[in-house]
Amino acid sequence: MFDYDKWQEIFQSLKRHKLRTILTALAVWWGIFMLVILLGAGNGLQNSFEKGFGDDALNSIWIWPQRTTVSYKGLKPGRNIVFHNDDYDLLRNEMSDLEYVTGRYYLSGSYLTEWEGKSLQINIRSVHPDHQYLEGTIMTDGRYFNETDIKENRKVCLIGKLSKEELMGKDMGSVVGQYLNIHGTTFKIIGEFIDKGADHEMRRIYIPITTAQKIYAGDDIIHNLMVTVGDADKKETMAIADRIRQKIATKHKFDVKDQQAVYIRANIEEYERFQAVFLGIKIFIWFVGIGSIMAGVVGVSNIMLIIVKDRTKEIGIRKALGATPRSIVNMVLQEAIFLTSVAGYIGLLSGFGIIYSLNYYMETNNIEGDYFYNPEVDFVSVLIALIFLVVCGTLSGLIPAMQAARVNPIVAMKS
Repeated sequence: MFDYDKWQEIFQSLKRHKLRTILTALAVWWGIFMLVILLGAGNGLQNSFEKGFGDDALNSIWIWPQRTTVSYKGLKPGRNIVFHNDDYDLLRNEMSDLEYVTGRYYLSGSYLTEWEGKSLQINIRSVHPDHQYLEGTIMTDGRYFNETDIKENRKVCLIGKLSKEELMGKDMGSVVGQYLNIHGTTFKIIGEFIDKGADHEMRRIYIPITTAQKIYAGDDIIHNLMVTVGDADKKETMAIADRIRQKIATKHKFDVKDQQAVYIRANIEEYERFQAVFLGIKIFIWFVGIGSIMAGVVGVSNIMLIIVKDRTKEIGIRKALGATPRSIVNMVLQEAIFLTSVAGYIGLLSGFGIIYSLNYYMETNNIEGDYFYNPEVDFVSVLIALIFLVVCGTLSGLIPAMQAARVNPIVAMKS
């Protein structure tokens, strides 16, 4: 049942100490506000890395040739390891536990691409058909490369959504069957794609790796190899990576223990490392946020002690007239919980307003930061913060309330 007189007393008590009340409420507001802001920023940072990992298959292994650092069977260190098409064939044909296998031949810089008199510098990527599954490429029109395109060195290409819009205009319909002039060579467009990753992945054009090797390299060099391992867990993935190193070491004649000769990265291992880092960041955020809240709670406790001291005579009269210690405790606790809850709730709303306004601004303006994406605060975190806030509000008033309950009526009325 709503007790109007009791709430009127609470408001009058807080009103008598306006400056202290405002400063104390500000401390509680700031603590909750900063907790929400830090959680949103931490999630934005984590989401950006999650998106980066989502661009490439999580169960993928990436292999780069480097340089030997130790001698092996009479061969001196310092030899450059170079991958060729037969390295791709080695992994594809001799390792049955690999799901998809692809290679890349990197074309340095952006290549001038022309279409009906319009030209644009576009990044060209040359790959095998399985690259679609490694990169998370989604075909929106036409088809991806097939083995026939690779074997016959066909001059075909795939164009990304943003490359198409920037070169041909946003209103352009299907361009499958049209021709592009890429660095002096004519290619037929056989498909359009989007990508799960960042926008720059859709500002590319794909061509078959064998075509790129023949036209731009004059050799069958492969700059790096990538594979996926299906449903293998981390332990199985690392075992497969070791077998890949053994296969390559045997073929290229270097010590399998020479980690510098070939760099192998398992995405699942990198992902777990980042997850551990973000766990540490979240713990730090909660530590700072809770510390800020506790500072506000101490302020609430202090102001309640002052209020109890100022109302000592009043409390003595109440007890002389029959007020129970429980009613005195409830009166002080209600005041502390009210002050903490209102200030904290406003802090939550302010924090949410900042986070979701920023998120809305980034979405409407199509802004995708490399290290900050989709800042958000999950419901569980908010629920925990609210529960913690109510508990802190209760604790902040408990000591002053117990002190008020112990007031001796005779001594209080003599003071």
